[in-house]
Amino acid sequence: MKARLIAIALFGFSLQACAQGKPPAAAPAPANASAPAARAGGDAAIRAALAKAAPGVSISGIKPSPLAGMMEVMVDGRVLYVSSDGKYLLQGALIDLGSRTNLTEASEAVARQAVLAAVPDTQKISFAPANPKYRVTVFTDIDCSFCRKMHSQISEYNRLGIAVDYLFFPRAGIGSESFQKAVNVWCAPDRRVALTMAKAGTNLPKKSCKNFVTADYNLGNKIGVNGTPALYAANGVTVGGYLSPADLLKALQKQDK
Repeated sequence: MKARLIAIALFGFSLQACAQGKPPAAAPAPANASAPAARAGGDAAIRAALAKAAPGVSISGIKPSPLAGMMEVMVDGRVLYVSSDGKYLLQGALIDLGSRTNLTEASEAVARQAVLAAVPDTQKISFAPANPKYRVTVFTDIDCSFCRKMHSQISEYNRLGIAVDYLFFPRAGIGSESFQKAVNVWCAPDRRVALTMAKAGTNLPKKSCKNFVTADYNLGNKIGVNGTPALYAANGVTVGGYLSPADLLKALQKQDK
């Protein structure tokens, strides 16, 4: 979580990203950002500056941005723009006015797609129709009211051809009551039945077993989950929070255009 504190604690901005339509190709690097020597020096200055501002910060990537003199820095699944000398930071949506595309979301979506695609099926609790048209990854919390509302409509999502792959994100953190409830579900003989019961308010027997709840939670932090339910399309684009079955279908259909 320390990486996300750069923008939250130090700069006070909201970590929100727009997710409209199919993510465009990665933005081209500015002409003056191609020199390897300049890159090497810039990367070191940026890493040093962010490490000083937020000790323990985890930077997963640095590359040229469309803004001259600024680099695109990936921190906990979020894009920040930092000057090559490490003195200045910009955080927010970078919009290409010509195409009206959100270049920040595009970069974040590419990173999320790679991370989510690497999650094995054995780590998910999936509710899917026989031949799904779409798949969404949903980070969920047993005690989240909108998560419960969404799951109460799971059969309708499936009827519309939407497969839902659940990963856990107990918002109260590792070791919390919500975390234990997720473990109880994972350790149950039938996880799908147990998840449905838990989301309906049933208190399941306390369990302990090898599980993925901590891995799910850490993964959510890595890609920037900051609320539940958090829905991601197969291409990594943020679909939103809770959406009704019909609205989710419309949002996913927009990805095809």
